[in-house]
Amino acid sequence: MTTFKKILIANRGEIAIRILRAANEMGKRTVAIFAEEDKLSLHRFKADEAYRIGEGLGPVAAYLSIDEVIRVARDCGADAIHPGYGLLSENPDFVDACTANGITFIGPRAETMRALGDKASARRVAMAAGVPVIPATEVLGDDMDAIRKEANEVGYPLMLKASWGGGGRGMRPIFTESELEEKVLEGRREAKAAFGNDEGYLEKMIQRARHVEVQILGDQHGHMYHLFERDCSVQRRNQKVVERAPAPYLSDAQREEICQLGYKICKHVNYECAGTVEFLMDMDSGKFFFIEVNPRVQVEHTVTEEVTGIDIVQAQIKIAEGQTLAQATRKASQSEITLNGHALQTRITTEDPQNNFIPDYGRITAYRSATGMGIRLDGGTAYSGGVITRYYDSLLVKITAHAQTPEAAISRMDRALREFRIRGVSTNIAFVENLLKHPTFLNNEYTTTFIDNTPELMKFSKRRDRATKVLTYIADITVNG
Repeated sequence: MTTFKKILIANRGEIAIRILRAANEMGKRTVAIFAEEDKLSLHRFKADEAYRIGEGLGPVAAYLSIDEVIRVARDCGADAIHPGYGLLSENPDFVDACTANGITFIGPRAETMRALGDKASARRVAMAAGVPVIPATEVLGDDMDAIRKEANEVGYPLMLKASWGGGGRGMRPIFTESELEEKVLEGRREAKAAFGNDEGYLEKMIQRARHVEVQILGDQHGHMYHLFERDCSVQRRNQKVVERAPAPYLSDAQREEICQLGYKICKHVNYECAGTVEFLMDMDSGKFFFIEVNPRVQVEHTVTEEVTGIDIVQAQIKIAEGQTLAQATRKASQSEITLNGHALQTRITTEDPQNNFIPDYGRITAYRSATGMGIRLDGGTAYSGGVITRYYDSLLVKITAHAQTPEAAISRMDRALREFRIRGVSTNIAFVENLLKHPTFLNNEYTTTFIDNTPELMKFSKRRDRATKVLTYIADITVNG
């Protein structure tokens, strides 16, 4: 068993800060990397050391350069790299590069990533493990006539999915053959830009679906735990908006079923470190169908941490050092992992719901966040004076509310959202407030298309806080006299 002295975080923003904090609490020295366009990002200043990467490569390409990340790790003497989520986190070539340079990659093995990180390959693993999958094509080629034939064999409606990566990028719903070519080409361009790989496949679309995922931890000694499930059904254009743990609509029998399905897939490949197995639940039949495995920490890992009391990021580090699951989680067996209450997470972004959710950018001129019992904040550039650029995702801060019941957690989240004051950039707070108060959400009747099919979520009342009233008054006097 080894003990890491210095960990490089191959990421930026919120998740980089999350990992920095976990490593700091463990007494590790930390190293941040940043692109030139990201030189004012907060993660740079929270690390013990920080180095610029990717000169001349561009704001995103800098973080995707394996050679640059390895160069910094070698030069600064880092003995481990944590990839976070996105960027290089699902790239097996990055894992190989770390191994070749004597640096530990905090995540699954490269061969596991190749088997599961590619969604098409992961489907084959699921079938071999005896887990139900949705009918789908193989990885699509370039012959559009062949693609049309494969699409007709599976049957419309379909969902185009990128083989690599996640976060909804590269996904497109396709309802008829007339839109097939346009959507396939469009999705491929998006996947290529996001992940550097435009491979994709077509999957039968379940129209009344819920998105449920299982959190897995595995160590280097063959042990594996599940940390129960999360509900991620509330999505906008396949991007998660609200995440919950546990899923409030599952029975005990359904919870046991889906957790065992996730466990079976990961056990089949002897999975190591943290991973998430995603499923679609058909609301009409109650059946679960495998979607994909994310071989990394998820954006929404916070809700699982709140209801299980297990620090997933610290567990990743301890597992990579060679500790057993019992040591990494302080839980001697699966039976000791229990659920405590309910947690939900919302993502506050600069997407403007009154301008087609186009991300805003600029300087945050004033920032006041929420606090109080049961509220957790994970932020990246959410502070007064912070500069939001057009180069990166629009996330400001993740809010996680924890309480003993789903109803209490929703009320706590609503209170927290109303405490926020953010000036200088637009936010989606009013939209999230509408969502949490909608009867369909409160009654647990929502599907993955809830937001897209509920136009009343876009109706906003005027803000009534004093600062807004004063600014509106000053603007009126200035313009109209």
